[in-house]
Amino acid sequence: MTAASVDADEVVALAQRLVRARGQNPPGEEAATVAVLAGECRRRGFEVTLDEVAPGRSNLIARVGGPGPGLLIVSHSDVVPPGDGWSSDPFSGDVRDGRLHGRGSADTKGGLAAAIVALSTVDNTADQPPITLAVLVDEEELGLGIRHFVRGLSTNHHIACLVVEPTSLQPVIAARGDAYLEITLAGLAAHSGNPSDGRNAIHGMAHVVAEIERWHAELAASPHPLCGPATWSVGTIEGGQAASTVAAHCRITADRRLLPGESASDVRKEVESRLAALDLATRGLAVDVRMTMAMPGFETPVDDPIVDNIAAALAAAGAPASAPTGWTAACDGGFVASTGIPVVVLGPGSVAEQAHRPDESVEIADLVTAARVYADLLARHVREFRA
Repeated sequence: MTAASVDADEVVALAQRLVRARGQNPPGEEAATVAVLAGECRRRGFEVTLDEVAPGRSNLIARVGGPGPGLLIVSHSDVVPPGDGWSSDPFSGDVRDGRLHGRGSADTKGGLAAAIVALSTVDNTADQPPITLAVLVDEEELGLGIRHFVRGLSTNHHIACLVVEPTSLQPVIAARGDAYLEITLAGLAAHSGNPSDGRNAIHGMAHVVAEIERWHAELAASPHPLCGPATWSVGTIEGGQAASTVAAHCRITADRRLLPGESASDVRKEVESRLAALDLATRGLAVDVRMTMAMPGFETPVDDPIVDNIAAALAAAGAPASAPTGWTAACDGGFVASTGIPVVVLGPGSVAEQAHRPDESVEIADLVTAARVYADLLARHVREFRA
C-alpha cells in the first residue's frame, strides 16, 4: 500500500470502531478503546506493548521497523465525557452528510484511525527505520500517560514527533502549556449577625479573583507571535456553609495557560507573591496554594526538517497550503518537546469548532486526507533514512 492508495472506507470503519469504544475520562475508561487499538495493531503486524500506568489504564505502544532513531507519533485514547445537548447518541459513530459523528470523532479518534492506516503503508522489516505510535491515557485530565511515557524518551531513539490532534490540517509548531492551580483561604466562622467576630474567607477570595482578573489583563499585552497571550480563567469556586454563618473557608480552581518556555513553577511563585501582596493575613485568613496539574508548552523552529517534511506531505496529499502556525490549546507534545525532540501537531478536525462540544463530528474527506498526509510523511522518513 502507498499513500495514494489509502482506503477511505478502511479509515472510516476504524474511526467508527474507536468512537463506539467510548473511553470517557473522567473517570478513566480508556480500556475498551485500548483493546480495540491493540487488536487492530496486532492484526496489521505491528509490535504491540501495553504499559500499565494506573490500574486498568494502559498506554499502547505500537512499533514497526528495525533499530535506530526514528519517528514518534503520539495520540491519546481518552475522550471527554459527552455531557448534555446532543441531538443523537454521542457514541454512535454514525456517518451522515459526509461527516463522522460522535464523541472523539475529531478529538482525536478520527486522526488516530488515519495514523494507524498510514502506518500500515510502511514495510515492517528490519531494514526500515523505526516508527513508533504511542497512544496514551489521561490526556484530557492530568496527563498520567504522557508523564509515564516520557521518562524513557530521548533523542537517541526519536528524531522527531508528530502529535495527532485536531488542527484543521494546519501544522502547529508552537502551543501553549497549561497549569491548574487550587487556592484555598481559611478563616473563622461566626454568627452573621456579628460578622466582625469571624474572618470571612469568601470576602478575601473576592480580592484574589479580582487580582487574577487584573493579571489576565496584564498578560494580554505580551502575546506570543504564534500562540497569543498567556491567560487566566477561574473555573470553580466553593465556600461557606450557610447564609447565616460567616464563611470559614473558600476555594477556587484556576486555569493558567503557559507560553512556550514559561515555567509552571515560576507561575506558582508569582501567584504566591501576588497573594502575599494582598495581605490576606491582616484579614485573619490563611492561604494555601497547590498546583494540581502542569503541562509545558513548546515551540519548534520553523526550519526544522520535520516541519519541511510535513509541508511537503500536505502538498503531496492535495491538502490546502497552510503556513506553520501556533495553537492556543495544550497537548502532550509539550512533554515530548521538553526531552529535546522536535514536535509538530497535525490532524483532521477543529479543536475550536468541534472538540469538547455536543454533536462533535469530523469531515470524512479530512480523515482520508490526513491518512494520506501521514502516509506520505512516513514514506519521506523512510527515504531519508536510506539516503
